[in-house]
Amino acid sequence: MSQNSIALIGYADRWSARPGDTIAFKVSSRSDEPYRARLVRVISGDPNPAGPGIKEVPVAADFEGSWPSRAQDAALGSYARIQGASLKAEALTVSATVWPTLPGRSEQGIVSWLGNTGGLALLLDGERGASARVATAQGPATVAVGKPLRSRAWYKVWASVDPRSGAVRVGQRALEPLAVADDTGTASATVGAPTCAGDGELLVGALGGAPVGGHFNGKIERPAIVRGASSSDGPLPGEPPSGAEVIADWDFSLEIPSLKVVDVGPNGWHGELVNLPTRAMKGSNWSGREQCWRHAPAEYGAIHFHEDDLHDCGWETDFAFTVPHGLRSGAYAVRLQCGEHEDMIPFFVLPPRGSRRTPVCVLIPTFTYTVYGNYARGVTNDEYRARARAWGARDATPDDHREYGLSTYNFHTDDSGIGFASQLRPVLNLRSAFLGYVDPSGSGLRHFPADTHLLDWLEAKGYEFDVVTDDDLHREGHDLIASYRVVLTPSHPEYHTENTLDALRRHLDDGGRLMYLGGNGFYWRVALSDAVPGAIEIRRGEGGIRAWAAEPGEYYNAFDGEYGGLWRRNDRPPQRLVGVGFSGQGHFVGSYYVRAPGADDPRAAWIFAGVPDRILGDFGLSGGGAAGFELDRVDFRLGSPPNTIILATSERHGDTFMVVPEELLTHLATWPGEPPDALIRSDMTFFETGRGGAVFSVGSITYCGSLSHNGYDNNISRITRNVLDRFLDPAPFET
Repeated sequence: MSQNSIALIGYADRWSARPGDTIAFKVSSRSDEPYRARLVRVISGDPNPAGPGIKEVPVAADFEGSWPSRAQDAALGSYARIQGASLKAEALTVSATVWPTLPGRSEQGIVSWLGNTGGLALLLDGERGASARVATAQGPATVAVGKPLRSRAWYKVWASVDPRSGAVRVGQRALEPLAVADDTGTASATVGAPTCAGDGELLVGALGGAPVGGHFNGKIERPAIVRGASSSDGPLPGEPPSGAEVIADWDFSLEIPSLKVVDVGPNGWHGELVNLPTRAMKGSNWSGREQCWRHAPAEYGAIHFHEDDLHDCGWETDFAFTVPHGLRSGAYAVRLQCGEHEDMIPFFVLPPRGSRRTPVCVLIPTFTYTVYGNYARGVTNDEYRARARAWGARDATPDDHREYGLSTYNFHTDDSGIGFASQLRPVLNLRSAFLGYVDPSGSGLRHFPADTHLLDWLEAKGYEFDVVTDDDLHREGHDLIASYRVVLTPSHPEYHTENTLDALRRHLDDGGRLMYLGGNGFYWRVALSDAVPGAIEIRRGEGGIRAWAAEPGEYYNAFDGEYGGLWRRNDRPPQRLVGVGFSGQGHFVGSYYVRAPGADDPRAAWIFAGVPDRILGDFGLSGGGAAGFELDRVDFRLGSPPNTIILATSERHGDTFMVVPEELLTHLATWPGEPPDALIRSDMTFFETGRGGAVFSVGSITYCGSLSHNGYDNNISRITRNVLDRFLDPAPFET
């Protein structure tokens, strides 16, 4: 159990809802006093005193008032749980094939049903190597090989016990032995009155206890139990046990997209996975002939377990809220307070199904929020804390609080990349007033608080709008946005599924308008599963600005079996949808755009009505400028429509900026043939689509941070308003 050290924190069981839907809120308060809860509509989440500030509107809610405090904690670590496994007090052997990633750690359960009165555990015990632990009348007895295993190497491990003779044997065998490594061996001992009987819960990937502990780090393949005390290591990896009476034989190559583990033995002791270990992992028998697990599932029979995996905290519900009819669509939050401590739990209210009150909707990038959830950036230093105190910003960051798991931009403790992210846990950076960076020229906001820059601007300019989320767009498809004339994105809609891209494509094909007001959008492919609610999967496949790299042969998602990685690698580069795609990245610094000749094109001159300036956006709350941090550019070879007009192009981004790896062929040559420095730019663009639609793209993450400058009266604000007003006009665009 990972004890939560945050005094007041919570989460919701869903991030979006419609009128009539109910959201459950789960709170941990370590105080002896009750906490208070109330509802607000969120307009601005920027605590910078030089900006619009925190803006919220109180909303009446039936849960408003005091609630009793209680502490709730999270149990990290993944494993497979098999319930109802009944093992007799007889001679038997348990075996598995393993690929340890932290072999120096002690007490790592591989297969265990060890209880107070009986049972056996096959475990990895640090320098002692493979070990067998069996219950006896005098307490647990352990026999160990005494040789450490190598990291990221395959071994067959086994343990056997004979209650009649008291003989306990354990062994390990390297499948690819090295002459310089003494890592194969066996050990045996006689212990008094051992009993390996068990009737209840059997675990794979953990030792047991309450809460479950002794988690294994690494891959486990084909665990099995056979009758009889064998002195050998049994069948070859990936093969079912033979020559002995099988009691259980778990084949992890079956039901890969699910949380099920399947026992192909005679007893059918099927189980379930807890805390989302990684499936579709290549096993010890991977030949390399197939890269997709769907084509050779028998070669993907391993599961990678981690001691810090987390899916669902499983907290008890404190109170629930049924969204009332008539509550306007928007961003909301439950505000919690207990003494000097406070927290907020954001969620998004969609309009009633089948209706809208406005032709405008903002597509909230909850996929991106989830994937970046609890991102430990390594920025929480004294300067950061001083800024947070001065602005009244949040002082709890994932750098200091890892008890709720980290993001897919971080690594597990075994240095493997985190491939799953969950909404069913407290997400510290999904809060107003959360600082992503100490920004000398602005607020340093990312994701949800940064995206309120757009919501605040829409409110300030008097626009009515609905919000929808990409979670909902994935599940409902184009019907969710079919009635809207204009869809706007905030700063960073990076992660998408095939369903969301198809829905946006159809929106444009049917004459809709799209305003892409961010950067590095529509970049990575993610997968969802109805069998695993609240979770998103990402495979960091070949190419792209990657926080980590997937292992060779493990680029295909477990959830949907599709090729992961960049949408560009799936032949759907962002340029095909919005005209621009990710091209360069640097520090969180903003520059400006320079007006291009395309701004005077008669097709687009209306965009610059009332904007005579040549320099655009040399100001703002995100890095100090409208063009910065992550930049998108036009590329006709990648699918920018031939009628794309470049309205403005950014410049002077500084030495910290680099070209994204997928553009580089050598250290000198790039895929489009331009010099590398020429690709470090943001292109502001416009093009018409079929049936009277159009797309406006800004290609910069920091753009929305400039909207409120000078009381919302500036050239970036004016350009955005010109575009939105024309996009709201039902008159079709001509192609």
